[in-house]
Amino acid sequence: MSFFQLGAEQRLQGNQLVALHELLDWSRIAGLLQGIHKRDWTRGGGPNPYPPIQMFKALLLGQWHSLSDQALVESLRVRLDFMVFSGFGLDSDLPDESTFCRFRKRLCQMKLDERLFQEINRQLGEKGLLIKEATTAVVDATVIESANRPRRCIEVSDDREEQQRETPTQARIIESVDPDARWLKKGKRSYFGYKGFVSVDAEKGFIQQVKVMPANVAEVNQLEAMIESLPLVDLLIADKGYASSGNRGYLRDQEIHDGIMRKAVRGQPLSESSRALNRQIGKVRYIVEQCFGTLKRRFQFQRSRYRTTAGVQTEFYWKAMCFNLLKAQRILQA
Repeated sequence: MSFFQLGAEQRLQGNQLVALHELLDWSRIAGLLQGIHKRDWTRGGGPNPYPPIQMFKALLLGQWHSLSDQALVESLRVRLDFMVFSGFGLDSDLPDESTFCRFRKRLCQMKLDERLFQEINRQLGEKGLLIKEATTAVVDATVIESANRPRRCIEVSDDREEQQRETPTQARIIESVDPDARWLKKGKRSYFGYKGFVSVDAEKGFIQQVKVMPANVAEVNQLEAMIESLPLVDLLIADKGYASSGNRGYLRDQEIHDGIMRKAVRGQPLSESSRALNRQIGKVRYIVEQCFGTLKRRFQFQRSRYRTTAGVQTEFYWKAMCFNLLKAQRILQA
């Protein structure tokens, strides 16, 4: 340990990031990151790449504090807690913002973001913080606005021969720089972006699974995908958006108790027993609303920073890691 690290840790006693750093076994996470650099498996030459575990820690800090890559680099230069947490000290050569961007894209391409999220959950489960075999899952979705504003433009050919044809090729309409984002009207407001689906355990509210789809995708069709990878779910809680005979039949086939809210249809109002059941479900379902509130207020996830469904999915995994670590830290403090 260097004199810088020794002095820094003494100054940062009780710091939130130091406590967070001590929560995980980072060597196991480093094992998942082996082979992420092309040089690791091509045995090529060139400069030594930055240690993957330090890059991962730095990107986690960026998501924790909702920083752009440029702001993350600046913070790594001046903030003592960032240096101690990430391992980039005063005498370290810092990556630039494009290096962080390429590393994050590489994680997404190799689908390591999901594996890293699962590894963090696995470690929290081993510490008794996250329930390994949660029997009650709460599923819901929230709107995540696109990083880009919607715009419509018409692309036409500049070729003079094309313009002189009797039946020219039809012009192509381009809706947005973000090709996967879609419109959704919710209440009196319209949103342009995505839907973020989440499954949390009903006891402590840790995020178990996340999925991102364009905003116009119906929630009712996503239930099966959200619970098929969850172990030992005995009871599923969801709001009226998931109410359908198909979903209820799927839960029966899987021997999962049906906790989807009852929905009235035209000419058939809900009975008193169904309204009472909905009230009981609502007393449990609030925990997923708390999850969305923390993601949006604490981690600034009202709007995505990245484009495309894959980019927003990656960001959701990062935010879910931060959310679960924050919840674990608060439980330990309590």
